[in-house]
Amino acid sequence: MPTESPKPLRADAVRNIEKIVRAARDVYAEQGPDAGLDEIARRAGVGIATLFRRFPDKAALLRAVLEQQFTHEVLPAIERGLDDEDPRRGLSVVIEAALTSAADEHHVLTAARNAGIFTAETSARFFDALDPLVVRGQQAGVIREDLVPDDLKRIMGMLVSVLWTMDPAEGGWRRYVTLVLDGLTPAAASPLPNPAPPLLRRQPNQGRPRPACPAGPIPPDRLDPEHESGPGPGPGPGGLSA
Repeated sequence: MPTESPKPLRADAVRNIEKIVRAARDVYAEQGPDAGLDEIARRAGVGIATLFRRFPDKAALLRAVLEQQFTHEVLPAIERGLDDEDPRRGLSVVIEAALTSAADEHHVLTAARNAGIFTAETSARFFDALDPLVVRGQQAGVIREDLVPDDLKRIMGMLVSVLWTMDPAEGGWRRYVTLVLDGLTPAAASPLPNPAPPLLRRQPNQGRPRPACPAGPIPPDRLDPEHESGPGPGPGPGGLSA
């Protein structure tokens, strides 16, 4: 029996959703990962009942914020990278856009991690977009041939973790993007001693990890060694979000 398609939202409902998501990004940026939904509703100019009508809980709102972040900031960079004639430069464009987004939205990422909404699916679009850039670079001889997808997921996890050792707004993380990209070039390559091991994700309060995909488009979840011990070192606010 066919099911009815959901009715399209009215224009005012769409506007309210946009205002709530934009307000959420602003409030998290100003107040940190523990920002309250009441303040987000107030900043958006809607009642708390309207916010809950569109987003039944904080996790739903954070998913919408991450989707907007990816759509507005990372997806255009992926398209530019794929269009770039230089595959190494195209890969650099995408990685830098992802890290810029993570630096700008570090409180949102921390709140999303705390809410447990990072899954393999949240990262799939990002890493699926990187794969053809890497393959194109390998075919052109500008990316080392032994780089595999799991390597890139770990590399992104390491680069994101760098953000929490400095003031993310200062852009010092770009130094490490250049160092990593130089290490991916065939001219700098040494034979790798082992194949890429399975990705592991620690479970809360468990010492034994299990195989898993990294979470989050930006960042892979729980790849940092201090994840279970609280905030990370340095001036990075809110603790590590990787």
